[in-house]
Amino acid sequence: MMYGFRIVDKLQKINEDIKSTQLKYHAKRVLVSKEFTFDAAHHLHCYEGKCKNLHGHTYRVIFGLSGFIDDRGLLIDFGDIKEIWKNEIEIFLDHKYLNETLPLMNTTAENMVVWIYEKMADALKNRQEQYDGARVEFVRLYETPTSYAEAKREWMEVE
Repeated sequence: MMYGFRIVDKLQKINEDIKSTQLKYHAKRVLVSKEFTFDAAHHLHCYEGKCKNLHGHTYRVIFGLSGFIDDRGLLIDFGDIKEIWKNEIEIFLDHKYLNETLPLMNTTAENMVVWIYEKMADALKNRQEQYDGARVEFVRLYETPTSYAEAKREWMEVE
């Protein structure tokens, strides 16, 4: 079967083909996710194994953020998530010696994922007027392609 290339006949225009009141399709909570990577060095204390020596990883972080959409149908712009990551979290992580730049802790994936969760949660709290009900649902931190630690909202927030 052949599929032909098609150019749309008419580009949809706001307030002509669709009203601004139609942009918001629902009032349900939704989740958006964004992923980042960073390279960093660390070593573990009180640990017998290869990781007691200084070494590095290419870490992968996945954020799951939930909330309610605005009148445009957006919860949070992916670019805004990137801006928070770049300016408030990554600056402590990328190409850093984690034992030096993070709070005093053993720089395990289990400790780091909670710190990353807390940084993103604080960033969203500081922008609560901007995003309706936005909160961190989970943060997953991969230390290797097959090994990760995860922090979930229900575990982090005592109500």
